[in-house]
Amino acid sequence: QVQLVETGGGLVQAGGSLRLSCAASGRTFSSYTMGWFRQAPGKEREFVAAISWIGGSTYYADSVKGRFTISRDNAKNTLFLQMNSLKPEDTAVYYCASKDRGNYRYTGAYDYWGQGTQVTVSS
Repeated sequence: QVQLVETGGGLVQAGGSLRLSCAASGRTFSSYTMGWFRQAPGKEREFVAAISWIGGSTYYADSVKGRFTISRDNAKNTLFLQMNSLKPEDTAVYYCASKDRGNYRYTGAYDYWGQGTQVTVSS
């Protein structure tokens, strides 16, 4: 059974930083591209960042490029999202996901999801 568990969310002031973690189990973590998505109230879930199975390639939404960094530790089956210079518009529930097939930007490409962690950025 595949499990993805996100931690690290919280309340932070604008300009601050948070580091999200996603612990994976039940699948050969290192074999899969992993992604982070977020969903704000009343909005669709949107792509944030993705990282290839070996970590050599990373991809970012334009809205977070230069502020967020995705990384992974395959030895520890853990995915990370370092978020710096946070803005109120970054407020959302953040989800990690394991990619199955298809374009990494689309939710339909991912077959397993975590339960999400809330990030709230105050102005």
